[in-house]
Amino acid sequence: MVGMTHLLESSVTALLAWLAIPQVGLGAIFVIAFVSATLLPMGSEPAVFALVKLRPDLFWPAIFVATAGNTLGGALTWWMGRGARQAADMWRHAHPVSHAHPPHAHPLATRWLQRFGPKTCLLSWLPVVGDPICAVAGWMQFPLWPCVFYMAVGKWARYVFVTTALVWSGI
Repeated sequence: MVGMTHLLESSVTALLAWLAIPQVGLGAIFVIAFVSATLLPMGSEPAVFALVKLRPDLFWPAIFVATAGNTLGGALTWWMGRGARQAADMWRHAHPVSHAHPPHAHPLATRWLQRFGPKTCLLSWLPVVGDPICAVAGWMQFPLWPCVFYMAVGKWARYVFVTTALVWSGI
């Protein structure tokens, strides 16, 4: 048992050392950006800024790696929304007369999402509502690739703007 505890402890230490900035900064940025694009409440901008502050020559690589990780995380969230829709549809098919129906979305929000379709994923960079927009896009069965494209554009613009503003602020 002591050997197993030591193995687990050394594995966690090795993983943390591998993800440490700046030694493997871009790998850490990718992982942090990916995880922060799921429904977990965290942001990746501080990590991107920290890497760029330590290694200004990595500005554009950090932006592109963060965009890729964050976009793939958004795509995972899209798939989670799609899977939730499929599970709900199967449940409703199996229980057609059930009195426990899921709550309906706000009609104005639903109309807005239907009107703009995958373009709503441009807003996936927004705090608080961005990740749920990706999930709702999957739930509403918007096509994946246009959603991923718009996610990438919005997330890239956010990283460029925020990182540039922080660098210019002199923090």
